[in-house]
Amino acid sequence: MNHKKQFFDRWASSYDFLLTTVFYQAIHKRLLEYIDLPTQPTVLDLGCGTGLLLDRLATQFPTLKGIGYDFSPQMLQQARQRNKHKSQLIYLQGNTADLPLADTQFDAVFNTISFLHYPEPERVFSQISRVLKLKGHYYLVDHMLRGLTYFPYSPDGLRFYNQQQREELGQKVGLNCLDHYYLLGTVVLSIFSKE
Repeated sequence: MNHKKQFFDRWASSYDFLLTTVFYQAIHKRLLEYIDLPTQPTVLDLGCGTGLLLDRLATQFPTLKGIGYDFSPQMLQQARQRNKHKSQLIYLQGNTADLPLADTQFDAVFNTISFLHYPEPERVFSQISRVLKLKGHYYLVDHMLRGLTYFPYSPDGLRFYNQQQREELGQKVGLNCLDHYYLLGTVVLSIFSKE
């Protein structure tokens, strides 16, 4: 994981100047069509990177309170510098498999193109279930590549999960998969509800 942190730290200063910004903006725009939040939502964005999704959510939902969580200090530095919603959003650094957050704290957890980096997917799902409120939603957005489960790109590689594998990860921790939606190319949104 340390190698991956260094990889993203080096990438952070130019991250939003590359095609990633256009790609993520398109995904976030489609994602917003599917989300369901209460009147004063509390949300967690895991693998928040430079904070693009939280910025968009705070703009669309003015009463939203959110935490961005990432393991790359340099990505978080970019997010904090660009934070236009300082009274609504904070950014924390740490390991997604061991969240230092209270139980049943969030109405929604978002995870956009970062789950594929996690070496312990079961632990991450367990942590998400723990911090979600009852009837809260987990929005997992990631690539789903037919026939490919592992790709040796970046330190520690990338892991891909099909619909059934995502559903099984959720079932083990009390997260019921409501449905899957193709957002853009191979990027699939899986929506889970805490039962």
